[in-house]
Amino acid sequence: MKTQKKVKRVIDSYIDYKDSKQLQKFLTDQGKIIPRRITGLTAIQHRELVVAIKRARQLAILPFVSEAVK
Repeated sequence: MKTQKKVKRVIDSYIDYKDSKQLQKFLTDQGKIIPRRITGLTAIQHRELVVAIKRARQLAILPFVSEAVK
């Protein structure tokens, strides 16, 4: 049985919705948010991350869907 490799991503500081480079690390190629079980973030960090990504999408800092899917 093949197990999915868990990649540990670490956020040390405040999650800023204006920092698109940091937020891009937690999105798939299709623009979806990577689940917590794969990122290895804590539940609190993941909730803050999701709010930051959704806020960035509303302000057009991040796209809702990537260019490859369109």
